[in-house]
Amino acid sequence: MQKQNNLLIFILTIGTFGIINTEMGVIGILPFIADHFQISVSKAGWLVSLFALTVSICGPTMPLLFSGINRKKAMLFVLGIFVLCNIVSLFATNFTIAIIARVIPAIFHPIYFSAAFTIAANSVHKEEASKAVAKVLMGVSAGMVLGVPIASFLASTFSLQMAMLFFAIVNAIVFIATLVFFPSMPVDERLSYGAQVSVLKKTITWLSIITVILINSAIFGVYSYLAEYLKTVTNMSPNTISLILVIFGVANIIGNIVAGKLLTKDAIKSIVSYPFVLGIVYIILFLIGQFTIPMAIITLVWGILAGIGNNINQYWITSAAPEAPDFANGLFVTSANLGTTFGTAAGGLFISQLGTQYVVFVGILSLVLSSVTIFLRNYKFTPTQQLSGRH
Repeated sequence: MQKQNNLLIFILTIGTFGIINTEMGVIGILPFIADHFQISVSKAGWLVSLFALTVSICGPTMPLLFSGINRKKAMLFVLGIFVLCNIVSLFATNFTIAIIARVIPAIFHPIYFSAAFTIAANSVHKEEASKAVAKVLMGVSAGMVLGVPIASFLASTFSLQMAMLFFAIVNAIVFIATLVFFPSMPVDERLSYGAQVSVLKKTITWLSIITVILINSAIFGVYSYLAEYLKTVTNMSPNTISLILVIFGVANIIGNIVAGKLLTKDAIKSIVSYPFVLGIVYIILFLIGQFTIPMAIITLVWGILAGIGNNINQYWITSAAPEAPDFANGLFVTSANLGTTFGTAAGGLFISQLGTQYVVFVGILSLVLSSVTIFLRNYKFTPTQQLSGRH
């Protein structure tokens, strides 16, 4: 049974990698897409922004609609959509078709993530749920970290079509693995839509949603401009910048492993201290960001904390609404994407008004506000309510 559960979690990890790879990998090939369709790079960027916006909108609703459907069938359906749309993107000669082939899988994206987190949590004992979910979230980190450079390498070395084919192949492999190795997973106790949506009546749910938006804003509001920061503030060469980005990515994956242990040991203490620890890192980054070696060390620590933050976000929302895990995981996906959107927009505003170095203050401000919402949740609710379970 343990080996079977480990196999399922591994497949789910590759599955989340494949889906995030499809979403984020496009960032690395935007110039090639622009050339292919003879459009500007900013217009090609719609393939990224429209995907993220669609995921944000569909985050709570799609897992809710699919919450009564056999989870294996639901995941196969989503993976099938991704493979099909990847193939359409591969042969698309019209940018409108390329956009449609991006938006359609984005609609179903939250269904897979919701099911993956719920299955991972349910496959182990309750006290080990955080570690199981952390393993699945490693796929998210790997997709964000490895997807971009792999896609860029394939497009520059071979062709744009090879990069698109890579997206399709990964999702196809996961589809086959899910079909072969996953048992049927009917939903034993199907909650009504009303019962699931009713978690939005709870103050603890909204405090958790706002916290996740703020923490993701703190992370991505600064990280989205890391390459620009390293170029203009630290004055690094392009090759060195690439190395630093890889360091951040590897550290992010390590952060997922660390997070599983921290949340299992003492979730509340880890979450309460998180804004302060990351805030200190940002202050140091602001003060010594112009020095190459210290910046590399700070990036390593920052990357680990970013990986931990992703796990904290998922835990914070699902522990607030354990009675509706699928809907709660959908809320997590939406909140995380909204936080990324707000943070990136605020970061761009700070850079245009104050300069690149001051983008760090977007992170610090978001963390200060998140510490307030974390305090309010801890103040209003008892430890039993705080840790009522995540699945």
